[in-house]
Amino acid sequence: MKPFGWASIARLGLVQASLGAIVVLTTSTLNRVMVVELALPALLPGFLVALHYLVQMARPRMGHGSDVGGRRTPWIVGGMAVLGVGGVVAALGTAWMATHRPAGIALAVLGFTLVGLGVSACGTSLLVMLAKRVPDARRGGAATLVWMMMIAGFAITAGVAGQWLDPYSPERLLLVTSTVSLLAFGVTLLALRGLEGHVTHAAQAQAGHVAKPDFRQALSEVWREPVARRFTVFVFVSMLAYSAQDLILEPFAGTVFGYSPGASTQLSGVQHGGVLCGMLLVALSGALAARFTALRWLGSLRGWTIGGCIASAFALWGLVMAGVSGQGDALKALVFGLGAANGAFSIGAIGSMMRLANEGQGSREGVRMGLWGAAQAIAFGLGGLVGTGASDLAHLLISAPGTAYALVFALEALTFVAAALLAWRISAPPLRSAAASPSRTVGVAIGAPRG
Repeated sequence: MKPFGWASIARLGLVQASLGAIVVLTTSTLNRVMVVELALPALLPGFLVALHYLVQMARPRMGHGSDVGGRRTPWIVGGMAVLGVGGVVAALGTAWMATHRPAGIALAVLGFTLVGLGVSACGTSLLVMLAKRVPDARRGGAATLVWMMMIAGFAITAGVAGQWLDPYSPERLLLVTSTVSLLAFGVTLLALRGLEGHVTHAAQAQAGHVAKPDFRQALSEVWREPVARRFTVFVFVSMLAYSAQDLILEPFAGTVFGYSPGASTQLSGVQHGGVLCGMLLVALSGALAARFTALRWLGSLRGWTIGGCIASAFALWGLVMAGVSGQGDALKALVFGLGAANGAFSIGAIGSMMRLANEGQGSREGVRMGLWGAAQAIAFGLGGLVGTGASDLAHLLISAPGTAYALVFALEALTFVAAALLAWRISAPPLRSAAASPSRTVGVAIGAPRG
Protein backbone atom coordinates (compact mmCIF):
# COMPACT_ATOMS: atom_id res chain seq x y z
CA MET A 1 0.00 0.00 0.00
CA LYS A 2 1.22 3.47 -0.86
CA PRO A 3 1.90 5.61 2.25
CA PHE A 4 -0.30 8.66 2.71
CA GLY A 5 1.13 12.08 1.99
CA TRP A 6 -0.06 15.27 3.62
CA ALA A 7 -2.84 15.80 1.07
CA SER A 8 -4.32 12.38 1.85
CA ILE A 9 -4.00 13.01 5.58
CA ALA A 10 -5.82 16.33 5.15
CA ARG A 11 -8.64 14.53 3.32
CA LEU A 12 -9.10 12.26 6.32
CA GLY A 13 -8.98 15.41 8.45
CA LEU A 14 -12.01 16.67 6.51
CA VAL A 15 -13.84 13.47 7.45
CA GLN A 16 -12.90 13.98 11.10
CA ALA A 17 -14.07 17.60 10.90
CA SER A 18 -17.39 16.40 9.43
CA LEU A 19 -17.74 13.92 12.27
CA GLY A 20 -17.04 16.68 14.79
CA ALA A 21 -19.60 18.98 13.16
CA ILE A 22 -22.45 16.54 13.83
CA VAL A 23 -21.22 15.57 17.28
CA VAL A 24 -20.98 19.17 18.48
CA LEU A 25 -24.59 19.80 17.47
CA THR A 26 -25.84 16.81 19.45
CA THR A 27 -23.66 17.11 22.55
CA SER A 28 -23.56 20.92 22.81
CA THR A 29 -26.37 22.64 20.89
CA LEU A 30 -29.12 20.16 21.77
CA ASN A 31 -27.88 20.25 25.36
CA ARG A 32 -28.41 24.02 25.49
CA VAL A 33 -31.85 23.80 23.84
CA MET A 34 -33.06 21.22 26.37
CA VAL A 35 -31.84 23.20 29.37
CA VAL A 36 -32.56 26.80 28.26
CA GLU A 37 -35.33 26.86 25.66
CA LEU A 38 -37.23 23.82 27.04
CA ALA A 39 -36.34 24.37 30.75
CA LEU A 40 -35.61 20.68 31.27
CA PRO A 41 -33.33 19.36 34.04
CA ALA A 42 -29.64 19.36 33.05
CA LEU A 43 -29.55 15.71 34.08
CA LEU A 44 -31.44 14.77 30.90
CA PRO A 45 -28.86 15.96 28.35
CA GLY A 46 -26.16 14.70 30.71
CA PHE A 47 -27.70 11.24 30.54
CA LEU A 48 -28.01 11.40 26.76
CA VAL A 49 -24.38 12.46 26.30
CA ALA A 50 -23.28 9.69 28.68
CA LEU A 51 -25.39 7.25 26.63
CA HIS A 52 -23.59 8.15 23.40
CA TYR A 53 -20.28 7.40 25.16
CA LEU A 54 -21.60 4.13 26.62
CA VAL A 55 -22.70 2.92 23.18
CA GLN A 56 -19.12 3.35 21.98
CA MET A 57 -18.24 0.16 23.80
CA ALA A 58 -19.17 -1.29 20.39
CA ARG A 59 -15.95 0.14 18.90
CA PRO A 60 -13.96 -3.16 19.13
CA ARG A 61 -16.79 -4.98 17.32
CA MET A 62 -16.83 -2.33 14.60
CA GLY A 63 -13.06 -2.56 14.24
CA HIS A 64 -13.26 -6.33 13.94
CA GLY A 65 -15.79 -5.98 11.14
CA SER A 66 -13.43 -3.78 9.15
CA ASP A 67 -10.56 -6.20 9.84
CA VAL A 68 -12.56 -9.06 8.35
CA GLY A 69 -13.39 -7.17 5.16
CA GLY A 70 -9.95 -5.64 4.81
CA ARG A 71 -11.40 -2.26 3.75
CA ARG A 72 -12.12 0.73 5.97
CA THR A 73 -13.95 3.07 3.57
CA PRO A 74 -17.35 1.30 3.75
CA TRP A 75 -17.27 1.48 7.54
CA ILE A 76 -16.34 5.17 7.53
CA VAL A 77 -19.07 6.05 5.02
CA GLY A 78 -21.66 3.83 6.73
CA GLY A 79 -20.73 5.21 10.13
CA MET A 80 -21.08 8.78 8.91
CA ALA A 81 -24.51 7.95 7.48
CA VAL A 82 -25.64 6.46 10.81
CA LEU A 83 -24.16 9.45 12.64
CA GLY A 84 -26.03 11.92 10.42
CA VAL A 85 -29.32 10.07 10.82
CA GLY A 86 -28.74 9.93 14.58
CA GLY A 87 -28.15 13.67 14.71
CA VAL A 88 -31.39 14.40 12.88
CA VAL A 89 -33.36 11.93 15.01
CA ALA A 90 -31.92 13.46 18.19
CA ALA A 91 -32.89 16.96 16.99
CA LEU A 92 -36.39 15.73 16.12
CA GLY A 93 -36.71 14.19 19.57
CA THR A 94 -35.54 17.43 21.19
CA ALA A 95 -38.08 19.47 19.20
CA TRP A 96 -40.82 16.98 20.08
CA MET A 97 -40.10 17.32 23.82
CA ALA A 98 -41.81 20.73 23.76
CA THR A 99 -45.23 19.14 23.10
CA HIS A 100 -44.88 15.38 23.76
CA ARG A 101 -42.14 15.05 26.36
CA PRO A 102 -42.06 11.24 26.93
CA ALA A 103 -42.13 10.48 23.20
CA GLY A 104 -39.52 13.14 22.51
CA ILE A 105 -37.19 11.76 25.18
CA ALA A 106 -37.59 8.22 23.79
CA LEU A 107 -36.77 9.47 20.30
CA ALA A 108 -33.76 11.40 21.61
CA VAL A 109 -32.49 8.21 23.29
CA LEU A 110 -32.66 6.48 19.91
CA GLY A 111 -30.91 9.41 18.23
CA PHE A 112 -28.03 9.56 20.72
CA THR A 113 -27.65 5.77 20.47
CA LEU A 114 -27.28 6.09 16.70
CA VAL A 115 -24.78 8.92 17.20
CA GLY A 116 -22.65 6.68 19.42
CA LEU A 117 -22.80 3.82 16.91
CA GLY A 118 -21.93 6.14 14.02
CA VAL A 119 -18.95 7.61 15.85
CA SER A 120 -17.80 4.08 16.70
CA ALA A 121 -17.89 2.82 13.11
CA CYS A 122 -16.58 5.97 11.43
CA GLY A 123 -13.99 7.08 13.98
CA THR A 124 -12.46 3.66 14.59
CA SER A 125 -12.00 2.81 10.92
CA LEU A 126 -10.62 6.28 10.18
CA LEU A 127 -7.94 5.85 12.84
CA VAL A 128 -7.09 2.39 11.53
CA MET A 129 -6.65 3.78 8.02
CA LEU A 130 -4.32 6.44 9.40
CA ALA A 131 -2.42 3.83 11.40
CA LYS A 132 -1.88 1.59 8.38
CA ARG A 133 -1.05 4.23 5.80
CA VAL A 134 0.84 7.03 7.60
CA PRO A 135 4.64 6.55 7.98
CA ASP A 136 6.05 6.70 11.51
CA ALA A 137 7.88 9.96 10.90
CA ARG A 138 4.59 11.74 10.06
CA ARG A 139 2.37 10.32 12.78
CA GLY A 140 2.74 13.16 15.27
CA GLY A 141 2.06 15.75 12.58
CA ALA A 142 -0.76 13.66 11.11
CA ALA A 143 -2.48 13.34 14.49
CA THR A 144 -2.11 17.09 15.04
CA LEU A 145 -3.52 17.98 11.61
CA VAL A 146 -6.49 15.63 11.84
CA TRP A 147 -7.42 16.67 15.38
CA MET A 148 -7.00 20.35 14.66
CA MET A 149 -9.34 19.96 11.70
CA MET A 150 -11.82 18.24 14.00
CA ILE A 151 -11.57 21.16 16.45
CA ALA A 152 -12.07 23.52 13.52
CA GLY A 153 -15.19 21.53 12.66
CA PHE A 154 -16.41 22.07 16.22
CA ALA A 155 -15.73 25.80 16.12
CA ILE A 156 -17.11 26.52 12.63
CA THR A 157 -20.25 24.47 13.17
CA ALA A 158 -20.92 26.00 16.59
CA GLY A 159 -20.47 29.53 15.22
CA VAL A 160 -22.41 29.19 11.97
CA ALA A 161 -25.15 26.95 13.33
CA GLY A 162 -25.54 29.31 16.29
CA GLN A 163 -26.32 32.17 13.90
CA TRP A 164 -28.74 30.06 11.85
CA LEU A 165 -30.62 28.96 14.96
CA ASP A 166 -31.55 32.54 15.94
CA PRO A 167 -34.39 33.12 16.47
CA TYR A 168 -34.93 29.62 17.82
CA SER A 169 -37.77 27.44 16.62
CA PRO A 170 -38.14 23.65 16.42
CA GLU A 171 -38.38 23.85 12.64
CA ARG A 172 -35.17 25.86 12.42
CA LEU A 173 -33.40 23.35 14.70
CA LEU A 174 -34.38 20.48 12.40
CA LEU A 175 -33.36 22.42 9.29
CA VAL A 176 -29.93 23.30 10.67
CA THR A 177 -29.23 19.78 11.92
CA SER A 178 -30.36 18.18 8.66
CA THR A 179 -28.27 20.60 6.60
CA VAL A 180 -25.14 20.00 8.65
CA SER A 181 -25.64 16.22 8.49
CA LEU A 182 -26.10 16.24 4.71
CA LEU A 183 -23.07 18.47 4.18
CA ALA A 184 -20.96 16.27 6.46
CA PHE A 185 -21.96 13.14 4.56
CA GLY A 186 -21.28 14.80 1.21
CA VAL A 187 -17.84 16.02 2.32
CA THR A 188 -17.05 12.51 3.56
CA LEU A 189 -17.93 10.95 0.21
CA LEU A 190 -15.80 13.45 -1.70
CA ALA A 191 -12.84 13.20 0.71
CA LEU A 192 -12.76 9.38 0.59
CA ARG A 193 -13.22 9.01 -3.14
CA GLY A 194 -10.31 6.90 -4.41
CA LEU A 195 -8.35 7.49 -1.19
CA GLU A 196 -8.04 3.94 0.09
CA GLY A 197 -7.52 2.44 -3.36
CA HIS A 198 -8.44 -1.04 -4.48
CA VAL A 199 -7.61 -4.04 -2.37
CA THR A 200 -6.10 -6.86 -4.43
CA HIS A 201 -7.63 -10.32 -4.41
CA ALA A 202 -4.53 -11.64 -2.65
CA ALA A 203 -4.83 -9.03 0.08
CA GLN A 204 -8.53 -9.77 0.49
CA ALA A 205 -7.83 -13.48 0.75
CA GLN A 206 -5.09 -12.84 3.31
CA ALA A 207 -7.34 -10.54 5.36
CA GLY A 208 -10.14 -13.07 5.28
CA HIS A 209 -7.78 -15.85 6.31
CA VAL A 210 -6.16 -13.94 9.15
CA ALA A 211 -9.41 -12.49 10.50
CA LYS A 212 -11.39 -15.76 10.45
CA PRO A 213 -11.75 -16.09 14.26
CA ASP A 214 -15.01 -14.64 15.52
CA PHE A 215 -15.11 -11.36 17.40
CA ARG A 216 -14.83 -12.81 20.90
CA GLN A 217 -11.82 -14.86 19.95
CA ALA A 218 -10.18 -11.90 18.21
CA LEU A 219 -10.80 -9.65 21.21
CA SER A 220 -9.45 -12.30 23.57
CA GLU A 221 -6.31 -12.64 21.45
CA VAL A 222 -5.74 -8.88 21.50
CA TRP A 223 -6.34 -8.66 25.26
CA ARG A 224 -3.67 -11.34 25.81
CA GLU A 225 -1.11 -9.08 24.11
CA PRO A 226 0.75 -7.33 26.99
CA VAL A 227 1.31 -4.06 25.12
CA ALA A 228 -2.30 -3.81 23.91
CA ARG A 229 -3.64 -4.57 27.39
CA ARG A 230 -1.35 -2.09 29.14
CA PHE A 231 -2.05 0.60 26.59
CA THR A 232 -5.80 0.10 27.13
CA VAL A 233 -5.35 0.73 30.86
CA PHE A 234 -3.16 3.77 30.12
CA VAL A 235 -5.78 5.25 27.75
CA PHE A 236 -8.52 4.81 30.34
CA VAL A 237 -6.54 6.33 33.23
CA SER A 238 -5.11 9.25 31.23
CA MET A 239 -8.43 10.16 29.60
CA LEU A 240 -10.20 9.92 32.95
CA ALA A 241 -7.75 12.50 34.32
CA TYR A 242 -8.07 14.57 31.13
CA SER A 243 -11.87 14.78 31.24
CA ALA A 244 -12.43 14.99 35.00
CA GLN A 245 -11.45 18.67 35.20
CA ASP A 246 -13.62 19.83 32.28
CA LEU A 247 -16.81 20.47 34.23
CA ILE A 248 -15.26 21.94 37.39
CA LEU A 249 -12.67 24.40 36.05
CA GLU A 250 -15.14 27.19 35.26
CA PRO A 251 -17.10 26.75 38.54
CA PHE A 252 -13.74 26.84 40.35
CA ALA A 253 -12.87 30.18 38.74
CA GLY A 254 -16.29 31.61 39.52
CA THR A 255 -16.63 30.35 43.10
CA VAL A 256 -13.09 30.93 44.35
CA PHE A 257 -11.95 33.95 42.31
CA GLY A 258 -15.24 35.65 41.46
CA TYR A 259 -15.06 35.20 37.70
CA SER A 260 -18.25 36.21 35.89
CA PRO A 261 -19.86 33.74 33.45
CA GLY A 262 -18.29 35.61 30.55
CA ALA A 263 -14.86 35.67 32.18
CA SER A 264 -14.98 31.96 33.02
CA THR A 265 -15.98 31.18 29.43
CA GLN A 266 -12.97 33.19 28.25
CA LEU A 267 -10.85 31.13 30.65
CA SER A 268 -12.09 28.01 28.88
CA GLY A 269 -10.98 29.60 25.62
CA VAL A 270 -7.52 30.15 27.13
CA GLN A 271 -7.37 26.44 27.93
CA HIS A 272 -8.39 25.44 24.40
CA GLY A 273 -5.77 27.80 23.02
CA GLY A 274 -3.20 26.02 25.15
CA VAL A 275 -4.37 22.66 23.78
CA LEU A 276 -3.81 23.85 20.22
CA CYS A 277 -0.36 25.18 21.10
CA GLY A 278 0.57 21.86 22.69
CA MET A 279 -0.54 19.98 19.59
CA LEU A 280 1.42 22.30 17.31
CA LEU A 281 4.49 21.93 19.52
CA VAL A 282 4.46 18.15 19.07
CA ALA A 283 3.99 18.48 15.31
CA LEU A 284 6.83 21.03 15.02
CA SER A 285 9.11 18.85 17.12
CA GLY A 286 8.39 15.89 14.86
CA ALA A 287 9.21 17.94 11.78
CA LEU A 288 12.51 19.08 13.30
CA ALA A 289 13.36 15.51 14.32
CA ALA A 290 12.73 14.28 10.79
CA ARG A 291 14.92 17.02 9.30
CA PHE A 292 17.85 17.02 11.73
CA THR A 293 19.40 13.79 12.99
CA ALA A 294 20.79 15.47 16.10
CA LEU A 295 17.23 16.39 17.15
CA ARG A 296 15.82 12.93 16.60
CA TRP A 297 14.88 12.67 20.28
CA LEU A 298 12.34 15.45 19.79
CA GLY A 299 10.22 13.08 17.69
CA SER A 300 9.68 10.58 20.51
CA LEU A 301 5.92 10.25 20.91
CA ARG A 302 6.59 8.21 24.02
CA GLY A 303 8.48 11.15 25.48
CA TRP A 304 5.68 13.59 24.64
CA THR A 305 3.08 11.25 26.13
CA ILE A 306 4.92 10.79 29.43
CA GLY A 307 6.10 14.40 29.58
CA GLY A 308 2.62 15.73 28.79
CA CYS A 309 1.10 13.67 31.61
CA ILE A 310 3.73 14.90 34.08
CA ALA A 311 3.34 18.52 32.92
CA SER A 312 -0.45 18.19 33.31
CA ALA A 313 0.09 16.99 36.89
CA PHE A 314 2.33 20.01 37.62
CA ALA A 315 -0.26 22.41 36.15
CA LEU A 316 -2.99 20.84 38.27
CA TRP A 317 -0.74 21.15 41.32
CA GLY A 318 -0.47 24.84 40.52
CA LEU A 319 -4.27 25.02 40.62
CA VAL A 320 -4.13 23.26 43.99
CA MET A 321 -1.82 25.97 45.32
CA ALA A 322 -4.04 28.68 43.86
CA GLY A 323 -7.14 27.18 45.46
CA VAL A 324 -5.56 26.82 48.88
CA SER A 325 -3.99 30.29 48.87
CA GLY A 326 -6.87 32.07 47.16
CA GLN A 327 -4.38 33.88 44.92
CA GLY A 328 -5.61 33.88 41.31
CA ASP A 329 -3.00 36.11 39.66
CA ALA A 330 -1.45 33.16 37.80
CA LEU A 331 -4.73 31.38 37.08
CA LYS A 332 -4.78 32.10 33.34
CA ALA A 333 -1.15 31.05 32.96
CA LEU A 334 -1.83 27.81 34.85
CA VAL A 335 -4.91 27.04 32.76
CA PHE A 336 -3.01 27.75 29.54
CA GLY A 337 -0.18 25.48 30.74
CA LEU A 338 -2.68 22.75 31.59
CA GLY A 339 -4.16 23.00 28.10
CA ALA A 340 -0.74 22.90 26.43
CA ALA A 341 0.28 19.84 28.47
CA ASN A 342 -3.02 18.13 27.68
CA GLY A 343 -2.59 18.84 23.97
CA ALA A 344 0.97 17.51 23.91
CA PHE A 345 0.14 14.31 25.76
CA SER A 346 -2.99 13.64 23.71
CA ILE A 347 -1.16 13.95 20.38
CA GLY A 348 1.65 11.76 21.71
CA ALA A 349 -0.90 9.17 22.82
CA ILE A 350 -2.82 9.27 19.52
CA GLY A 351 0.39 8.91 17.51
CA SER A 352 1.43 6.02 19.73
CA MET A 353 -1.98 4.44 19.25
CA MET A 354 -1.56 4.66 15.48
CA ARG A 355 1.75 2.81 15.64
CA LEU A 356 0.85 0.18 18.22
CA ALA A 357 -2.31 -0.76 16.30
CA ASN A 358 -0.02 -2.44 13.75
CA GLU A 359 1.92 -4.41 16.36
CA GLY A 360 0.99 -7.88 17.60
CA GLN A 361 -0.11 -11.07 15.96
CA GLY A 362 -2.62 -11.31 13.14
CA SER A 363 -4.55 -8.63 11.31
CA ARG A 364 -6.21 -7.08 14.37
CA GLU A 365 -5.68 -3.35 13.82
CA GLY A 366 -9.39 -2.59 14.00
CA VAL A 367 -9.92 -4.60 17.20
CA ARG A 368 -6.98 -2.90 18.92
CA MET A 369 -8.05 0.57 17.83
CA GLY A 370 -11.63 -0.18 18.82
CA LEU A 371 -10.55 -1.42 22.24
CA TRP A 372 -8.58 1.77 22.90
CA GLY A 373 -11.40 3.92 21.53
CA ALA A 374 -13.87 2.18 23.84
CA ALA A 375 -11.56 2.77 26.82
CA GLN A 376 -11.37 6.46 25.89
CA ALA A 377 -15.14 6.78 25.49
CA ILE A 378 -15.85 5.11 28.84
CA ALA A 379 -13.27 7.35 30.52
CA PHE A 380 -14.83 10.47 29.00
CA GLY A 381 -18.29 9.33 30.07
CA LEU A 382 -17.10 8.74 33.63
CA GLY A 383 -14.76 11.73 33.79
CA GLY A 384 -17.41 14.41 34.12
CA LEU A 385 -19.33 12.31 36.65
CA VAL A 386 -16.22 11.59 38.72
CA GLY A 387 -15.01 15.20 38.61
CA THR A 388 -18.34 16.76 39.57
CA GLY A 389 -19.14 14.03 42.10
CA ALA A 390 -15.77 14.42 43.81
CA SER A 391 -16.27 18.18 43.83
CA ASP A 392 -19.70 17.89 45.50
CA LEU A 393 -18.33 15.43 48.07
CA ALA A 394 -15.36 17.67 48.83
CA HIS A 395 -17.67 20.65 49.38
CA LEU A 396 -19.73 18.60 51.82
CA LEU A 397 -16.64 17.64 53.82
CA ILE A 398 -14.66 20.89 53.54
CA SER A 399 -16.15 24.31 54.26
CA ALA A 400 -13.58 26.37 52.33
CA PRO A 401 -14.46 26.21 48.59
CA GLY A 402 -10.87 26.79 47.45
CA THR A 403 -9.57 23.91 49.56
CA ALA A 404 -12.38 21.63 48.38
CA TYR A 405 -11.55 22.27 44.73
CA ALA A 406 -7.85 21.93 45.52
CA LEU A 407 -8.44 18.42 46.86
CA VAL A 408 -10.14 17.39 43.61
CA PHE A 409 -7.37 18.89 41.47
CA ALA A 410 -4.80 17.06 43.62
CA LEU A 411 -6.52 13.75 42.96
CA GLU A 412 -6.54 14.49 39.23
CA ALA A 413 -2.82 15.35 39.36
CA LEU A 414 -2.12 11.99 41.02
CA THR A 415 -4.13 10.29 38.27
CA PHE A 416 -1.95 11.93 35.63
CA VAL A 417 1.16 10.75 37.50
CA ALA A 418 -0.27 7.22 37.48
CA ALA A 419 -0.89 7.56 33.73
CA ALA A 420 2.74 8.64 33.18
CA LEU A 421 3.95 5.57 35.10
CA LEU A 422 1.69 3.32 33.04
CA ALA A 423 3.04 4.85 29.81
CA TRP A 424 6.60 4.35 31.03
CA ARG A 425 5.97 0.64 31.67
CA ILE A 426 4.67 -0.06 28.18
CA SER A 427 7.58 -1.52 26.24
CA ALA A 428 8.10 -1.23 22.51
CA PRO A 429 8.32 -4.30 20.27
CA PRO A 430 11.79 -5.49 19.17
CA LEU A 431 13.66 -3.19 16.83
CA ARG A 432 13.50 -4.03 13.16
CA SER A 433 16.43 -3.77 10.85
CA ALA A 434 17.03 -0.43 9.17
CA ALA A 435 16.51 -2.05 5.78
CA ALA A 436 13.13 -3.44 6.81
CA SER A 437 11.89 -0.23 8.42
CA PRO A 438 13.83 2.89 7.41
CA SER A 439 11.21 5.31 8.72
CA ARG A 440 11.30 4.13 12.35
CA THR A 441 14.11 6.47 13.39
CA VAL A 442 11.65 9.11 14.56
CA GLY A 443 8.08 9.22 15.77
CA VAL A 444 8.85 6.61 18.44
CA ALA A 445 5.67 5.39 20.10
CA ILE A 446 5.06 4.19 23.62
CA GLY A 447 8.03 2.01 24.45
CA ALA A 448 11.74 2.06 25.03
CA PRO A 449 13.48 5.10 23.52
CA ARG A 450 15.49 4.47 20.41
CA GLY A 451 19.20 5.04 20.41
